[in-house]
Amino acid sequence: MKQYIKINENDNVVVALVPLPKGFELSDGTVLNEDVDLGHKIATADIKKGEPVIKYDNLIGYASEDIKRGDHVHVHNIKTSLGDNNEYTYTPVDQIDRKVGEETFMGYNRKDGKAGVRNEIWIIPTVGCVNSIVKKMEKEAQKFVSGSLEAIVAFNHPYGCSQMGDDQENTREVLADLIRHPNAGGVLVVGLGCENSNIEEIKKHLGEYDEEHIKFMICQEHEDEVEYGLEILEKLSEYVKTFKREPISTSKLVVGLKCGGSDGLSGITANPTVGKFSDLLIERGGTTILTEVPEMFGAEQRLMNRAINEEVFHKTVLLINNFKDYYRANHQTIYENPSPGNKKGGISTLEDKSNGCVQKSGKSRVVGVLEYGERVTEPGLNLLSAPGNDLVASTALAAAGAQIILFTTGRGTPFASPVPTVKISSNSRIYDKKRNWIDFNAGELVDDEDMTLDQIGKKLYDLVMETANGKLVKAEEEGYHDLAIFKKGVTL
Repeated sequence: MKQYIKINENDNVVVALVPLPKGFELSDGTVLNEDVDLGHKIATADIKKGEPVIKYDNLIGYASEDIKRGDHVHVHNIKTSLGDNNEYTYTPVDQIDRKVGEETFMGYNRKDGKAGVRNEIWIIPTVGCVNSIVKKMEKEAQKFVSGSLEAIVAFNHPYGCSQMGDDQENTREVLADLIRHPNAGGVLVVGLGCENSNIEEIKKHLGEYDEEHIKFMICQEHEDEVEYGLEILEKLSEYVKTFKREPISTSKLVVGLKCGGSDGLSGITANPTVGKFSDLLIERGGTTILTEVPEMFGAEQRLMNRAINEEVFHKTVLLINNFKDYYRANHQTIYENPSPGNKKGGISTLEDKSNGCVQKSGKSRVVGVLEYGERVTEPGLNLLSAPGNDLVASTALAAAGAQIILFTTGRGTPFASPVPTVKISSNSRIYDKKRNWIDFNAGELVDDEDMTLDQIGKKLYDLVMETANGKLVKAEEEGYHDLAIFKKGVTL
């Protein structure tokens, strides 16, 4: 297998693909001055203090001290180049929109024209006060799961009351998005009765809805709320069982793209693999959504240059600058993003992380930019405003309409989201260690010298189609389901 990689010929660092010892010699004659772990960077030239460090053919920071050829390049000798808002220009890259024709997956057609990859009943509380009640309903309702009804799941969250302004509206909009999600063949919305985001408020965000598909109950109005809820769920389960899997065009498939617990190989293996998948799905009429805006900082111009027109370019500029303004409004710096796990895995700066992160977007044009809580409408690659937090961003992707989420990781994580969340490891070490978490090993891209990006991208595409057809991901097998709403306002 390969022992290190120079991602671009213009880079002045290489990345170790295995732990490399002091004295190891690269093919260009560079000799390591110290041990360097998997995913970490090695200077292939002398870099003076203040000079740029280049990876992915992009600036990932400046040397904070003189770096000698063969030195380990990391947080001790590199600093971020990021600062305030930048001036951007629209310099579109030449691209050919490749179409190969739609394919099909076996999913569930819904009355609103959307399609689901699961046929579940979701129990959604309007407020955190009823979390224990909906969990009890979930437990007692499992006896109704049979036939084409695949699961009954309650999604707890702590919000729905004591919120103000846009923060409260975000909660209402995301809950409404999930209530309308096509993976849910039926939904029971459970309110307390005195909360700010009560059922009548949620209905305003729903608009017209199918009364067979969506049911409501207010706990304060019933002597035994669990018994009443179970009566509703039993009737709802009979309706949901009328849906059967049938061939559906890939033009109705929406997949969210997310990474977390990244390491130095994420931008070399897992994220490019997801990018190749994204291009394959878009070529077949499908849609992908890239989020975690703070992990675009330092690589945003690459996305802007792929905007399909100037309107989308300007929306992308606002997407970036509005998130920077959010940081500043809360008196936070915009570049303190890489986590301790990221740094341990070899990521040194936010630009280092971002240039790896955007690899998930592949090479397709950016056709749309979505606000938090907005649902996707344009087929193709879309950008979504949401933070980098794994659970919050993944929930935002589901709320935007993603029926499946691809989640790349170099460190591993067991979390789930409201929809099937396919975990993709950047290296074989974490895949072999945590097979109960990880669904796909992109580490094969460096382990097997004969493996190409096209091949592993197609392999991931095939797994996603299997998942759309009903194959459970590891988190589903474990019974994990998580929901997290973006909290950014005052709590009363």
